[in-house]
Amino acid sequence: MEEQHRIYGLLGKDISYSFSPAYFKAKFEREGISNVDYLMFDEVDPFVFMAKANKMKGLEGFNITIPYKQSLIPIFDSISFEASEMLAVNCVKRNGSKWEGYNTDVYGFEYSLAPLLAAHHSKAVVLGTGGASRAVTFVLQKLGIAFLTVSRSKNKADLTYEQLSPAMIQNFPIIINTTPLGTHPNIDQKPAIPYEALNESHLLYDLVYNPAESAFLTAGKNQGAAIKNGLQMLELQAEKSWEIWNSVT
Repeated sequence: MEEQHRIYGLLGKDISYSFSPAYFKAKFEREGISNVDYLMFDEVDPFVFMAKANKMKGLEGFNITIPYKQSLIPIFDSISFEASEMLAVNCVKRNGSKWEGYNTDVYGFEYSLAPLLAAHHSKAVVLGTGGASRAVTFVLQKLGIAFLTVSRSKNKADLTYEQLSPAMIQNFPIIINTTPLGTHPNIDQKPAIPYEALNESHLLYDLVYNPAESAFLTAGKNQGAAIKNGLQMLELQAEKSWEIWNSVT
C-alpha cells in the first residue's frame, strides 16, 4: 500500500525569514523521512487559512508564528495546559476532523536554559512582556528562579527600563531578552539596560537568533558574561512539534 503524502508547515504573516522549512528539510533528509513536506503558509487572514486547511489532503499539522499565536485559539477543539497558560498556540495537530493546539515555547526555552544554570543563577530580569515573555516567566517559576519583568510601560511590568539600575543588574545574574530588538536587519538595536554593570557572573539569553550574536549578547560578552541565543530553543520547539504530530492520541 502506498504511503500517504504528509504535509506540515508554518502559518504566519511575512515569514520568508523563517528557518523552519530549511530545518525540517534537513531533518527529513538526515533521518530518511520520505513522502513528507513542510510548507510556508504566509497568510493575511488565519481564518481563511483554516477553511483551506480543513480541505487540504495530507495536512496533519502546522506551526504558528507571529501574529497568529492567539487568533485561532477560539476555534481549536482543544488546547494543551501550556497553551492555556500562555494564551498562545504555536503548534497545531490534526486529529481526525478536530484540531488540537499546543505550545512548545515552554519546552524549547526550559531545555535550552537548564544546562546553563549554575548555583548562583537564582534571580532573573526578563526584558519584555509579550507572548514570549509569558513562556519565559512560566519556566522561571517552574525552576524556582525569582524574576522581575521590565518594559517601556510600568503598567505592563514590574519596572520600566529607566528604573532598572546598575545595582539591580548586579543583583540579578540572569538577563533574558524576549523583545525583537536586534533582529535582522536592525542588528544595531538592543534593550536599554546598564550593560556596564554586567560581569562574568551573568548569563545573558536572547530569544533572537538572527543574527547569531545580537548587539545585546555582544555587549554582555564584552563584560565577561556568558551568552546564549535563541537558535537551540527553536530547534527544540521544532523537534517537540514533530513529536506531537507523530504521537498517538
